[in-house]
Amino acid sequence: MSAPSRPDIRRPGAVDADWLTAVLQQAGIDAVVRGFTAANVGTGQIGESVRFALDYARGGDDAPASLVGKFPSSGEQSRSTGVALGNYIREVRFYQQLAPTALIHTPRCYFTDVDEATSEFVLMMEDLAPAEQGDQLAGVSLDQARLAVIEAAKLHASHWGDDSLDELPWVSGSKAAAPSVATDGMVAALWQGFRQRYGPQLKPHWIDAGERLSSRFGELATQHDGPRCLTHNDYRPDNMMFASASGGHPLTVLDWQSFAYGAGPTDLAYFLAGAVTPELRRAHEPEFLALYHTTLTGLGVTGYGMDDLKRHYGQGAYLLFVTAFFAAMVVTQTDRGDEMFLRMLGGAADHMLDHGA
Repeated sequence: MSAPSRPDIRRPGAVDADWLTAVLQQAGIDAVVRGFTAANVGTGQIGESVRFALDYARGGDDAPASLVGKFPSSGEQSRSTGVALGNYIREVRFYQQLAPTALIHTPRCYFTDVDEATSEFVLMMEDLAPAEQGDQLAGVSLDQARLAVIEAAKLHASHWGDDSLDELPWVSGSKAAAPSVATDGMVAALWQGFRQRYGPQLKPHWIDAGERLSSRFGELATQHDGPRCLTHNDYRPDNMMFASASGGHPLTVLDWQSFAYGAGPTDLAYFLAGAVTPELRRAHEPEFLALYHTTLTGLGVTGYGMDDLKRHYGQGAYLLFVTAFFAAMVVTQTDRGDEMFLRMLGGAADHMLDHGA
């Protein structure tokens, strides 16, 4: 038999049964797709996700009942942002080169490719149902928060102090990466636009934090004084799939468009400041930090004490704050997005205030 053909890169509307057959066969699955139905899933701001339920002319036990594909956003503003920030190229390269060693649980990737000249891409993954997507607005339970803390530590331990990441131009924060388009001037201008758009809904200490942070973003992003590691950089419930009453893996982490070689505890602060209420976070923060540290050291990380962790964690919520107002102004505006970004911003401001940051 000849080797299976490699699928091309295409948008959801151009997907057909032959293309889905090629996706499966090049992944080593002997199946022929006869037909399918497609429906959008998820709440992504930068990408569009589609579930393809498959009907087979021939399919063995390893042929999946459905696949989930990720494509460039159908919204022009969001798509342009994904291209400008290198998000689409970055996510494809993560699945191609880093996912196998990242220790954190990610979806099986059947096929992914990207055109570096245009940033057109496709990412075909396993359907994680009956696991259910987390919800930034609803937040997470205490048990779900513990799972997320453990998974963060696993991710960070996987490439702790791994300076080979500095050689990869598609890793944010690496020495080989091109300068970010998010200059200090751009960040400051976006903050002023955000403040004008949402002014009546912003609390005084949120505004104070924004005025302080927006002019110092470049400095804050480079001031980390500890070991670096592989970080997610958008570590929040919307990018997670949790097991449901019907089953599924306990926690799978999605959306690898923003990952970086940076400060691991920033992911921890980003998640806890935005995914749980300030009251729950304050009550359980010592437990969360101890769980993270124990997991980290159990995976072989040495020379990183609790005092270092507390300091870096206390500084880490700035990224959630900046992401909230930055993203609000560069993606297609929606009612849910408005509520979500304000919630993220407020949680980050409370965290920074609590930790004297």
